[in-house]
Amino acid sequence: MNSRIPIPRDPGDDYTHEMARKRRDFVTSRSGTSLAHTGSFSIEPAQVAGNIENFIGVAQVPIGLAGPLRINGEHAAGDFYVPLATTEGTLVASYSRGMRLLTECGGVTVTVAKRSMQRAPVFEFADARAARQFGQWLVEHFDGIRAAAEATTRVGKLTDIEQYAVANLLYTRFNYTTGDAAGQNMTGKATLAACEWIRAQHPRHPSYILSGSIDTDKKHSAMNTLRTRGRRVIAEATIPNAVLQRLMRVDTATLFRARQVSQAGSFMAGSSSNGPHAANGIAAMFIATGQDAGNVAESHAGITYAQLLENGDYYWSVTLPSLIVASYGGGTGLGTQRECLAMLDCYGPDKADRLAEIVAAVVLAGDVSLGSAVLAGDWVSSHDRLGRNRP
Repeated sequence: MNSRIPIPRDPGDDYTHEMARKRRDFVTSRSGTSLAHTGSFSIEPAQVAGNIENFIGVAQVPIGLAGPLRINGEHAAGDFYVPLATTEGTLVASYSRGMRLLTECGGVTVTVAKRSMQRAPVFEFADARAARQFGQWLVEHFDGIRAAAEATTRVGKLTDIEQYAVANLLYTRFNYTTGDAAGQNMTGKATLAACEWIRAQHPRHPSYILSGSIDTDKKHSAMNTLRTRGRRVIAEATIPNAVLQRLMRVDTATLFRARQVSQAGSFMAGSSSNGPHAANGIAAMFIATGQDAGNVAESHAGITYAQLLENGDYYWSVTLPSLIVASYGGGTGLGTQRECLAMLDCYGPDKADRLAEIVAAVVLAGDVSLGSAVLAGDWVSSHDRLGRNRP
């Protein structure tokens, strides 16, 4: 006997206040849980079509304001007040403290070094030599492949196809630029069209799987650290010893010794990031601005590099090799998320590089603050005063 009770749906128009209420009532009838907060929202249900299924309401995450943070970017320049959505006490205060330090030091210089989004199909052949010959065919027919891929998109551009031979398989990475969109769906559609063109045109009509997993979508990987996924963004600042001591109660020599210790610990642990906590700031900004929260898995990977300069100042940089952000599409157009993007002047076309620069600068501010707090003895006490350690 089939005892499955389906969730209420309306095939004709499922994105209405009435259908959302029916599903909340369904939950209440089965669990006894009231969904008064979940059911209190300002957006129209019709707006979330394409963002979610079986809509019942919203998750209300507190948003705090951090800043100002001075950014010296090529796309973001000036003093910014940054929305951070989180339920972690002390996080906004800590990021604001790092922002104050960096601003007093002249700000954060940010550079977008590379843009690349992938889909990575794998092709199968009878033997390794046939796979090798196919790789040469891909090189010779790149223009046709590119035309087939780019016919599916207004802004996506296929830049190159990487090849990695394993046994009788040829793994590939189709690399694209995707304008102001994050681009995973765009590159998936474009690569599917390209693979179908390849299968039709190649004499062996090779079989393929659209993703052989070396695009590592929603997963960290060493390959993306080297090759880039999304945007490769570098945030850097020089911190005078006197300013660090005045605001953070730690000197640059102590900070540099701690960096060496932390570097060894990160290496031993096999960490995807050797900085203090990039995921905190990235996740808080992603939630506030309607980014795909799953992309935190890739975006938080980072390389911290520091120098103790001869005059005692401290050069601190963070490289984010796989920062995936969008200024339109996905959840960026929803009410709260669009407001938070507009607060940063990051909504709409030609704004994704600006958003990427701001995110990277925020990561550096958070890392400076936490790294200093651990050494100054403020790490636990600040959580006792502001956060979850309160009795």
